[in-house]
Amino acid sequence: MNKLGPIFCFPAQAAFHKVIAKSKIYQQGKVGKKLRDLFINQLDKITWLYVLAPETINLPAKHGIAEIAVIELQLKTPDLHEEVLRTLDQQVRIPILYQLRYGEQLKTTIAYKRPNEADSKQWLVEAYFSSDWQPANSATSELPVALDLASLYEQLLRAYLPEPAKVGEGLPQQVARIQQIRVQQRLCEQLETRLHKEPQFNRKVELNSQLRQHKEALAQLQTE
Repeated sequence: MNKLGPIFCFPAQAAFHKVIAKSKIYQQGKVGKKLRDLFINQLDKITWLYVLAPETINLPAKHGIAEIAVIELQLKTPDLHEEVLRTLDQQVRIPILYQLRYGEQLKTTIAYKRPNEADSKQWLVEAYFSSDWQPANSATSELPVALDLASLYEQLLRAYLPEPAKVGEGLPQQVARIQQIRVQQRLCEQLETRLHKEPQFNRKVELNSQLRQHKEALAQLQTE
């Protein structure tokens, strides 16, 4: 459910350009051998490119969002496991917009991330959303017009959501609906695979019925 998505142009005054050593991530987080291998095999370099904050882009903090990070991940492979992103998000407790770079290709990934109401020092990561890969020299887009950092973050995130918002639908509800769509799509794919392999006619009829129900549920979720 990816889409092309914009490549945003960030203001020069927000430039940070700090390289983050992977060893520092290992030291600060609970990184086992399997996860460490993902960092080593898939990720080449981590660079914190920009800091979007009141003092850099003149937008006030709001709803617990006082800063947005733009982090570039230079990849060794075109695939990056989500646990790598989650580890970074757990250690950088602010919203992050990732620019993934592989060769001459670029894609953007961003999580729906919010402060934990039970513990303001912790952040919850609900889901990740990505653009498609595109040439790194593609035309860039200006940042959305916003009144505060919370509004800016919401607009950045919505730029990569694969389903438009329904009338009057807030961001948490939109993300939850997209998560339900993903579940229904996976179920449909699994049922179609089982249906293709099933030799018994009666069982095929049953699987077809289940598939039809999930496709109807999916259609309802996607209806504007």
